[in-house]
Amino acid sequence: MKKYLITVNEKQYEVEVEEVKTATSGAFKNLKSAPKMKTGVSPDQIKSSKPKAAVASADGHKVTAPMPGSVFKMLVSEGDEVKQGQTLLVFEAMKMENDLTSPADGKVVAVNVAEGDAIAAGDTLIVVE
Repeated sequence: MKKYLITVNEKQYEVEVEEVKTATSGAFKNLKSAPKMKTGVSPDQIKSSKPKAAVASADGHKVTAPMPGSVFKMLVSEGDEVKQGQTLLVFEAMKMENDLTSPADGKVVAVNVAEGDAIAAGDTLIVVE
């Protein structure tokens, strides 16, 4: 088995591919294809390819995912007071754990992810006001 990381519509998938050996050289074995999607992907579901850092807005500082990955550990919850530079969550990307820190002092007003959630580059994860 070989493992590959494949990106489709800016979403990453880890796939395993089995090498097929045949008795006669040059012959190939037909493999089943992946199951078809029940519904299509709308343009609204396609994420921007531009990763963003924290963005200040009228709703506070939005802490966004700098790259695709998954949330490994949440360190804050809604209502928590945080300081600039404090680690808000740890996410896993490219087999490494990465910290996301608060861009400013304030209060966590929104937490949009939970441990184990998949995240895409540019997703708003936490809002600090």
